[in-house]
Amino acid sequence: MTTHDSAFATHPGDFAMRNARGDRSCGSLSLAPRGYGALRAMAQRYHPVQLLLVEDSPGDMRLTREVFRDTNSAVQLHVAADGVEAMAFLRHEGAHVAAPRPDPILLDLNLPKLDGRKVLAQIKEDSSLKSIPTVVLTTSEAQADIVKSYQLHANCYLTKPEHLDDFESLVARINDFWLKTVKLPQSASG
Repeated sequence: MTTHDSAFATHPGDFAMRNARGDRSCGSLSLAPRGYGALRAMAQRYHPVQLLLVEDSPGDMRLTREVFRDTNSAVQLHVAADGVEAMAFLRHEGAHVAAPRPDPILLDLNLPKLDGRKVLAQIKEDSSLKSIPTVVLTTSEAQADIVKSYQLHANCYLTKPEHLDDFESLVARINDFWLKTVKLPQSASG
């Protein structure tokens, strides 16, 4: 270590350079963030979380969008209203040729055109998609759906609550766990 070591400052979001005595200096210095939270927030501004919601209920789409807007401004929520559109988004087909790779996917099971179980199977069978964490978020409490989803390698199975406040709370907990706590795989593709 030299006499010009960096030290953490006390104001979040700023960077400071200080020597061993605490004086600002121009010597051999390294930058240190004043707060980890500020560094994470800054990184999120430059690398937003890409989340794909596969959901056919307009009310659930709207509510999910509002909760993420209020709890995590770094989330860019993309919505596919049916299974066919979801697979087109994931495979960059048609109108989705420039779609980003989602970090996680929230997947309803009861979808038009292509059932959510089939979407899950296609995601987990595709070598370029299978590493994307896929969370089943559905109204079904049927044991057969739970078992089948895990057999198809769902990363998690959640049942949508009936009450609005409970649904908002669940989406906020999804945000806290899947987007703030767990380490998500980074993809070189776009």
